[in-house]
Amino acid sequence: MARGQTMSNDNHSPRHICIVMGVSGVGKSTVGRSLADQLGATFLEGDDFHSNENRQKMAQGKALNDADRMPWLDRLVLETRRARSSGDAVVLACSALKIVYRKRLVTGIGEPCQIIFLHGRMDTIFERMGHRAGHFMPFGLLQSQLDALEPPTPLEQAIYVDTEGQPIPALVKDIRRQLA
Repeated sequence: MARGQTMSNDNHSPRHICIVMGVSGVGKSTVGRSLADQLGATFLEGDDFHSNENRQKMAQGKALNDADRMPWLDRLVLETRRARSSGDAVVLACSALKIVYRKRLVTGIGEPCQIIFLHGRMDTIFERMGHRAGHFMPFGLLQSQLDALEPPTPLEQAIYVDTEGQPIPALVKDIRRQLA
């Protein structure tokens, strides 16, 4: 757990925000949703808050730049703060590829956030992407995300989770153990 964060003792549920991050296809949504369910937390899918322009750009195989992402990150801050206003924990699934993006989220949210960095092998991620139906993110943009990825630094005190060969329940159990 990151410095300054607290856990409540009721139901072993964190009373803060978890940001599940990583490249497209690594399992952020699936792991994040399962973690939120187990924690009794509100789950937010970052992709749901992209603008139509961003979705169209990605669907055309064009990578988002920082100018495209900043309004999206600001919207994620707003939605996280809105969900958090009820007092419940929040799990946000969001690529958060760069350090500056994570800083913008954490600073804007204004409370302790636990970064959970999901990573895995390229071939496994490509396979997962091939099984997704109706997602606007094409295979071709995965490399642009890998190129932009800045893994969390030691100062961010992130939880690193290798998704390779692990079923979702085992991944979530490991995350919960590290949160405790």
